[in-house]
Amino acid sequence: MSEQEVLQKNNSPEGKEDRIIGKHVFGNLYDIDAERLNDKEFLEKLVLEAVNIAHMKLVEIKAWSFGGKKGGVSVIALVEESHIALHTWNEYNYATLDVYTCGEDSDPQSAFAHIVNALNPKRYQMFYADRSSQ
Repeated sequence: MSEQEVLQKNNSPEGKEDRIIGKHVFGNLYDIDAERLNDKEFLEKLVLEAVNIAHMKLVEIKAWSFGGKKGGVSVIALVEESHIALHTWNEYNYATLDVYTCGEDSDPQSAFAHIVNALNPKRYQMFYADRSSQ
């Protein structure tokens, strides 16, 4: 197959169906208000909002609170396109956020931005990985 034929195939509707579009946005959030980091219901609602904003289809969402040293909250949203995972550590005013999608129409960056804006860290890091099949 010539290079031109490959380009045409990849740009056709059939070519796109044969390819996984993997978009992975993840990062670290620093110096967050401790009250928000411990509020399991708030964090679960926040992740659910992010699912909708990013045009993902929710399968299930779960949230857990952990006490003691290095305690916090973990929220996992399983979506048809993949997942959103938010983990907080109240003692360190720190959280990690992972938004991975394998759908052409999903927007993990908007989900990441929504959560960061609501948690309002003093600083954060955001990383992107293309996890597409080709």
